[in-house]
Amino acid sequence: MVNPTIGVLALQGDVREHLAALRSLGADPISVRRPGELAACDGLVIPGGESTTMIKLATIFDLLEPLREAVRGGLPAFGTCAGMIMLADRIEDGATGQETIGGLHITVRRNAFGRQVDSFEEDLHIEGLVDPVRAVFIRAPWVEAVDDDVEVLAQVEAGPAAGRIVAVRQGPLMATSFHPEVGSDDRVHGMFVDLVRSA
Repeated sequence: MVNPTIGVLALQGDVREHLAALRSLGADPISVRRPGELAACDGLVIPGGESTTMIKLATIFDLLEPLREAVRGGLPAFGTCAGMIMLADRIEDGATGQETIGGLHITVRRNAFGRQVDSFEEDLHIEGLVDPVRAVFIRAPWVEAVDDDVEVLAQVEAGPAAGRIVAVRQGPLMATSFHPEVGSDDRVHGMFVDLVRSA
């Protein structure tokens, strides 16, 4: 698959930035707001935003069940920040009754790093990449626990949150607590494009 069609769930968040990163890597990116658009995808990026709002919008657009079916069926998916929460099977500190797409066998803690004012940047060493990535965390979650089939790709390296898991992969699913679409480093997106091509 030379130029995979990779959708970006376009309900909220940095949709344009994800589309630009994917385009720069040779993928054919499309915005996804409807089940028909989802059906055309070889892979899907679920961007940051507000996870409870995104689930509500996915329900309004009749996308929630198609998203669950696609992920269960093996569609490669990459969730960033709120997208990580959307893919997680289990949430700590979620809103009452908060639903997810699920599929990623992790427990994620919503807003784990604090409020907007607690946003920060850090150089992260990510499994599979030689040089560190400058990671931007904005009201970010972290991963509390992973099942045995989940590979930890990165952990916070300094400060009070040192050791917290912030990037994972499980088969065709990937997720990061941070926003790889911020800035000009497209290597994390490149990992996902490779995942889609090999799926």
